[in-house]
Amino acid sequence: MGGDRIFTGGGGENYAAPQELLLKYANRHGLVAGATGTGKTVTLQILAESFSAQGVPVFLSDVKGDLSGLAKSGSADFKLHDAFVSRAEKIGFSDYQYSSFPTVFWDLFGEQGHPVRTTVAEMGPLLIARLLELTEAQEGILNIAFRVADEQGMALLDLKDLQAILVWVGENAKDLSLRYGNVGASSIGAIQRRLLVLENQGGADLFGEPALGLSDLMQSAPDGRGHVNILAADKLMGSPRLYATFLLWLLSELFEELPEVGDPDKPKLVFFFDEAHLLFEDAPKALVDKVEQVARLIRSKGVGVYFITQNPADVPEDILGQLGNRVQHALRAFTARDRKALKLAAETYRDNPRFEIEDAIREVGVGEAVTSFLEKKGIPGVAERTLIRPPSSQLGPITAQERAGFVATSPLAGKYENKVDRESAYEILRGRADKAATEAEASERQEEEASLAEREFRAARRYSGKTVGRSTSRVQQTRRRTSREKDWGESIGSMLKKELTGTTGRRIVRGILGGLFKGR
Repeated sequence: MGGDRIFTGGGGENYAAPQELLLKYANRHGLVAGATGTGKTVTLQILAESFSAQGVPVFLSDVKGDLSGLAKSGSADFKLHDAFVSRAEKIGFSDYQYSSFPTVFWDLFGEQGHPVRTTVAEMGPLLIARLLELTEAQEGILNIAFRVADEQGMALLDLKDLQAILVWVGENAKDLSLRYGNVGASSIGAIQRRLLVLENQGGADLFGEPALGLSDLMQSAPDGRGHVNILAADKLMGSPRLYATFLLWLLSELFEELPEVGDPDKPKLVFFFDEAHLLFEDAPKALVDKVEQVARLIRSKGVGVYFITQNPADVPEDILGQLGNRVQHALRAFTARDRKALKLAAETYRDNPRFEIEDAIREVGVGEAVTSFLEKKGIPGVAERTLIRPPSSQLGPITAQERAGFVATSPLAGKYENKVDRESAYEILRGRADKAATEAEASERQEEEASLAEREFRAARRYSGKTVGRSTSRVQQTRRRTSREKDWGESIGSMLKKELTGTTGRRIVRGILGGLFKGR
């Protein structure tokens, strides 16, 4: 087909002429809708193939795991091979052939592709509040935390950074409340609990470095075909709010970072948002307004956004009005609500006098759709019943071993696998706390040493005084005892001398001498 357009399908006797999406208007966004099992995934696959073949990089989420087949060529051994060939002949797809496409696999959890990360600061308080389902008051405290981190020069990179800055805000709540308004401990506790739940769900893997470089999503293969970036979302869908918030962040980053290019001949990137209803479900008005702003302005950055959902009613009317390229698969009208939704969907198409659009949307089978693409000057085309062309790549998933091989040989292999934890809010606050603790410990030690020295000094003074007193007393006692002993001795000596010199004394002496010499 032509180099300025994408062939999506055609018809036969009762169907339209070839239906083509003009690349010039591909950045005017689009919608692929339809009930479960009507062929939305195959339509998404053939659009991704066609954009890649035209040199346009693609980003899409693989909710069911089926789109990994884009990396592998279809085969004549496939059970639907004859049906595919027959369909190609019927719609005039003369150059139909099997082919694989340059594919890069991504995974937020790092299991089925290259890890995908962003920083807490890049996601911002609005999206994180949406992710955590915070109240208005809690969102206000989150904004305070971001402001404080910015003023203090502390980078918010991962969840532990955010948890640490919230602790700091709580510890300084009194001072911050005077400047920013009430900072309640209960609100901070509620945010911390939400962060713990997010961490338990694997959300911590989303935050950190190296952060995803948007330029890596906009690469082309050496042969000029655009890379098909596939985000593994089967596990991620277990946390639908995390899934929707991540894709909205990615869309917002593209809007913020890409330069204005006006209306290029073909998009710089096409972004497919599968399960789009998750983005708008219970979303606050501020968030819906942001999505509307992004959808309205991002086309001037050369990015086309295509929402994939079951029912057009899942998309807010203001956004739905900006989706110029439409592929509407069958809608079932089993209930009054379904019939109302069907009628509203039909009213968004340009009438075709050959058939009733509402009836056509109800009647088209699997692999068929009611399509409308922008024509020259951006005018919506007339609604047509269309047989969607068959895919060139493998229909269905590749094996885990094949996926691992593609990841290992990817041009981005090794760039995002190893997580980096540089100094940020957590490390800065921990350093301050460690320093304060060290200083407090040193001060306490000095006080204890001073107190101990003082106690020893006082004890020494008391001991010295008692010792001197005891020594003096002993000397005095010795002197008194010696004096008494001397006086007693002198008295005994005087009495003995007096007796010996008298008559009695002479008798004693004679008795003694007589006793000595008698034996002679």
